[in-house]
Amino acid sequence: MILRLSVWMLAAAACLLAADAKVEVLWPNGAPGALGTLPVDVPELSIYLPASGATGTGVVICPGGGYQTLSMEKEGSLIAEWLNKLGVAGFVLKYRLGPRYHDPAMIQDAQRAIRTVRVRATEFGLDPSRIGIWGFSAGGHLASTAATHFDAGNPAASEPLDRVSSRPDFAILSYAVITMDLAYTHRGSRNNLLGPNPDPKLVESLSNELQVTDRTPPTFLFHTTADTTVPVENSINFYLALRKAKVPAEMHIYERGAHGVGLAPQDPVLSSWPDRLAAWLRVRGLLTRM
Repeated sequence: MILRLSVWMLAAAACLLAADAKVEVLWPNGAPGALGTLPVDVPELSIYLPASGATGTGVVICPGGGYQTLSMEKEGSLIAEWLNKLGVAGFVLKYRLGPRYHDPAMIQDAQRAIRTVRVRATEFGLDPSRIGIWGFSAGGHLASTAATHFDAGNPAASEPLDRVSSRPDFAILSYAVITMDLAYTHRGSRNNLLGPNPDPKLVESLSNELQVTDRTPPTFLFHTTADTTVPVENSINFYLALRKAKVPAEMHIYERGAHGVGLAPQDPVLSSWPDRLAAWLRVRGLLTRM
């Protein structure tokens, strides 16, 4: 009998071989607006590089947790290890959280992470034009914010990191919070990000389905209809905005499945979704070695 193993099964079997991550402080001189020097005030990047078969692609990973906690294993280290088995470098972002911090601290951390990976692409064995971002739940909101709020960098900046673009080259959004509109948002994420009485203009600006343009990067979305924590309309409306802007996009919506499943290795149906993502990455040429 010939056994056909899925991409997930291959990755899971190889995870035990993954090297320990190297953890670096994202802002060595202190993050902008930092309220202290406690661990919660110090954003970090955990670096996972593939042991072999490197493709030159890198992904900044934003774990979820309602902008109040971070699911650093299920939606962080396990994701980086899965990417490593595809030859993709993973960079797990520990970003600042509410209610201690509000916008713009989180997006500052995400943009800094993208710039860091891009500036150090040669060191990491990456192509600086193949740097993506992947977010889960509230981390998906952060990833979609990075995909819709970015700049080309300032060539006159004194720090090299600030001279390069913060635009991700592709985005992956898993059961993501997208909107801040009360009709569909996750209210805990909204309150932690914006505070209890946000300016309506800020609510609109960070309702990312309203911020899509033709410069938004190609995007892969995964969600379930049964998600009662973050309504599937978040992904649907973002996909429709991408389609209207003629941005390449692929979306997979499963009928069943709770929120926060990660790669769903124990679910006989949902465990197929990482294979769909791997296929999308392959179609886009992101798994082809440089």
